[in-house]
Amino acid sequence: MSKKNRGKGLINLPAGGRGTCPVCKAERIKLLYEILLDNGKKLTVCKRCQYKKVNL
Repeated sequence: MSKKNRGKGLINLPAGGRGTCPVCKAERIKLLYEILLDNGKKLTVCKRCQYKKVNL
């Protein structure tokens, strides 16, 4: 059976959770994962970049 609530949380995010990843610069990609920078700020990145060490 299909799942009717799939992606329900994405509707509330700006642009449906999509944007440009600040790490790999991929455009129109889902930004769903938060990483913690060295200075204590949180950054939202794509699935491919969620485990990368970021020096911004």
